[in-house]
Amino acid sequence: MTVFATRGSTAEIEEGTALAPKFDRDGLVAAISQDSETGEILMIAWMDAAALSATIETGEAHFYSRSRARMWRKGESSGHVQKVKEIRLDCDQDAVLLTVEQVGPGACHVGHRSCFYRKVVSDGTGGASLEMVAAKTYDPKSVY
Repeated sequence: MTVFATRGSTAEIEEGTALAPKFDRDGLVAAISQDSETGEILMIAWMDAAALSATIETGEAHFYSRSRARMWRKGESSGHVQKVKEIRLDCDQDAVLLTVEQVGPGACHVGHRSCFYRKVVSDGTGGASLEMVAAKTYDPKSVY
């Protein structure tokens, strides 16, 4: 398992080279997957230390499921794995960005390539709704 550095001073965290992720009080850090070729944001999920370590060690995206209370490898059910090309952390190391090769037709468990398939549309009177911006790329019932 990857050993993470102890969090040091703000300068060390923001300007240094030590990998010292800032996990929240539940032991999690937000993780965003981005297509390495197109730049499209595919999904956001959570990682605990074990999931981040497994991702570093295997080169495949692993996350922590809050609903199932366990680590999971992206694609373990669907076969739609994410091969990690690069891992970045933001300035204060409390968010992870994975650039990935998305294997299979989608990252979203409801059948879309990206989990971000709707946009917010204002109705001009203080209300808002969601509008579809992308069609499904696969039938989730066939893989889950």
